[in-house]
Amino acid sequence: MADNTVIHCIPMMYVKCLCCRLSIFTIYCVFQYFHLFLLLFLSQVEVYSVKVDCTVTYRFAHTVITSKALNKANFSQEIVFEMELPKTAFITNFSMEIDGQIYVGEVKEKEKAKKQYEKAVSSGRTAGLVKASGRKMEKFSVSVNIAAESNVTFIMTYEELLQRKLGQYEILTRVKPKQPIQEFQIVTNIYEPQGISYVDANATFFSNELLPLVEKRVTGNKAHISFSPTMEQQRKCPGCDGTLIDGDFIIKYDVNRAKSLGDIQIVNGYFVHFFAPPDLPTVPKNVVFVIDRSGSMSGRKIEQTREALLAILKDLSEEDHFALILFDDSTDSWRTSLSKATKENVAAGMDFVRMIQQRGSTNINNAVLEGVNMLVKDRQEKKLPERSTDMIILLTDGMPNSGEHYHLPKIQENIRSAIGEKMSLFCLGFGNDVDYSFLDVMSKQNKGVARRIFEGSDAAVQLQGFYEEVASTLLSEVDLRYPDNAVDSLTTNHYSQFFKGSEIVVAGRVMNNDLDNFMVEVFGQGATAMDWDEIYPDEEYIFGDFTERLWAYLTIQQLLENRSNANATAKALEMSLHYSFVTPLTSMVVTKPETEDGPDSPFIADKLTEAHQYRPPSYAYQQPAQPTYFVDGDPHFMIELPERDDALCFNINGIPGTIFNLVRDPEQGILVNGQIIGDKKIAPDGKINTYFWRFGIIHQTLGVRLEVSTQDISVLQDGKWVKLKDPRELSLYMITLKDSVKFVVLLHKVWVKHPYHRDYLGFYTLDSHLLSPSVHGLLGQFYHGIEYEVSGLRPGEVPEKPDAIMYVKGQELNVTRGWQRDFQRDVKNGENVPCWFIHSNGTGLIDGDATDYVVSGLFKTV
Repeated sequence: MADNTVIHCIPMMYVKCLCCRLSIFTIYCVFQYFHLFLLLFLSQVEVYSVKVDCTVTYRFAHTVITSKALNKANFSQEIVFEMELPKTAFITNFSMEIDGQIYVGEVKEKEKAKKQYEKAVSSGRTAGLVKASGRKMEKFSVSVNIAAESNVTFIMTYEELLQRKLGQYEILTRVKPKQPIQEFQIVTNIYEPQGISYVDANATFFSNELLPLVEKRVTGNKAHISFSPTMEQQRKCPGCDGTLIDGDFIIKYDVNRAKSLGDIQIVNGYFVHFFAPPDLPTVPKNVVFVIDRSGSMSGRKIEQTREALLAILKDLSEEDHFALILFDDSTDSWRTSLSKATKENVAAGMDFVRMIQQRGSTNINNAVLEGVNMLVKDRQEKKLPERSTDMIILLTDGMPNSGEHYHLPKIQENIRSAIGEKMSLFCLGFGNDVDYSFLDVMSKQNKGVARRIFEGSDAAVQLQGFYEEVASTLLSEVDLRYPDNAVDSLTTNHYSQFFKGSEIVVAGRVMNNDLDNFMVEVFGQGATAMDWDEIYPDEEYIFGDFTERLWAYLTIQQLLENRSNANATAKALEMSLHYSFVTPLTSMVVTKPETEDGPDSPFIADKLTEAHQYRPPSYAYQQPAQPTYFVDGDPHFMIELPERDDALCFNINGIPGTIFNLVRDPEQGILVNGQIIGDKKIAPDGKINTYFWRFGIIHQTLGVRLEVSTQDISVLQDGKWVKLKDPRELSLYMITLKDSVKFVVLLHKVWVKHPYHRDYLGFYTLDSHLLSPSVHGLLGQFYHGIEYEVSGLRPGEVPEKPDAIMYVKGQELNVTRGWQRDFQRDVKNGENVPCWFIHSNGTGLIDGDATDYVVSGLFKTV
């Protein structure tokens, strides 16, 4: 490299405080204006304090997480605060303190926050939030630039009403600091006027050495739990940097229940009523299991379904009745009516379950209606106990694609009309491809609930756990009544079922303080006649507004369940803003401090709904809001279009060694070519897989060439090649062209002794809108949008992959609904993204023919 060429290597820190997936830093190598990002590990930023302070009063949890970090370097660095909070929680505050200056978040209406965010992005300023959701938790992350040798303090506050399940409340705190912390502390204080019956504290990361460090004190109606290991106690081994603190810290507790009608408290003008009477007999149930056996349930899903069903049938009471219906595009009932759960019938039912095999497509409509008709018929013929409860449990992993599958509201209407409030429908959505919102609405329309079952080794346990929650009905049609002239703004006070181990919570505003006339009555249908006395509230004067906030939290949650009602949505938004709750209707806007790079930059904290929020955790970089274009696999091209909630995909099958042009922008002088490589040898099935194994990237204006392969990364400047890094040490490289597009290259490592496959690369484009209108190439031609319409959906060769007609570029193409794997959010495992697959090397979608994009060299244009 010439003497006048200067290479600056500047560490840029990404410290993931609390619950992080990775602790990473970035080497920021500048070849004039050409930036190459390599993700490595570093400890230039010290997180020296992490404190979790949780206060629970009347089941309402208020949690404050404080994290302090020091930039020990003699240059400014980017620091990332990252944590996970329960899905049921609302963020109420986020603030940062930098050099004595405090920056506080403000809750705004989502659309207003979005406009502020988009304005910042369009003007070139950094703005954003990394957000991903898992089973119980959702991730919050924000970065800020910190000056040399300076401190930053992050403070996050969130609130939630703890839900009683299976006889206990759970407080879950996820901690993943990735390094020993000088000052690490988790403190929880619980106050319950009814008295605390038991408290248990444990953690997924506890060892024999850490367990004794938990301090627990319980005195009547108060409990104190703390955990504060020293740095040495946190270390995996003496003197090493690894930490044992990595997982979930879980507190479980319950309260005393002496009164049959529960406990009611009035605090500062608001009341809350907790109803969970002890010692009620279980109402016998009549349950129809409607099980999806379509082709997409193949493999581990169907095995786990069989495993869970066998365990569930074994736990049925002899007073229960049950039925089994399997469905794909047709239905297959075990018997024509429900059977009493005798030992003989249960054994026969288990034999039927063991024979379940996947096949066909998915006709949810007919399967559920068959279950409804079976229960109605058996009721009419008096085959079921009079004092018993009827329910249907539906398990499916996909979209309806047989029968009445083109109009989901029609299926919902069919089922609601057939059920007619005579029974409950519980829906279990298995995996990521299921239309959860469809199941959620259908359950709520029929006195039930929906639950997502996450794919994994414990899916069978999840299925059993959900069943245990709803299997034991103690009461049905529960009404909790309060004096009309004494209360106002009641939360929901009628419940279709009350399940064993759960709790009903009702809150409201007190209009006067005449407690002598504040009589509470509860009505419900149980296994036996109920004979309860009336109860009257206790009144306490306690500093703070937590009871009012509990009422507000519960009211907003219930209003959000009825978002189809415009008045309910408007009221939920009004209350979210008034009480500063980040809900699906609001966002928290925090303005970052001004830096040398530009003016203030806001970021947005959003609350997602279960129907839209599940994504595998983000492992490396932020998913952009704009469309994403990539090629990965053997090789699969993908155009993701978030504004349409859709994607297009096609394969390019070429001869190993062929070089294709992916991106060419003559105005900006940017060129990207990629060369494919084949497997080591032909597999027994005769299939030859090809993959991209190296890319050539040119920025002609800057006179820079970069080659990224599975073996090395090299840059050519002033006529000399310089090897930068062995990529096999890493998995992801981000390449940023000054004031222009970003490219991300993923390295997929294959077992070195694999008989057929080799290491290969994936290529992803970010900020493609910054390229000129003349950009082209196999990927580049789509950077400025693609117009298309799809219609004529019909069954395809594979039941789970329907065909359709796509109208694009003046042509009619036969396309197939399928999936391609996207590794943006999960570098290791990837995720299946639904897309319209265009056959024959993308013919009709791409301009010209695939051979038109073949070039003669890695840095050639022809």
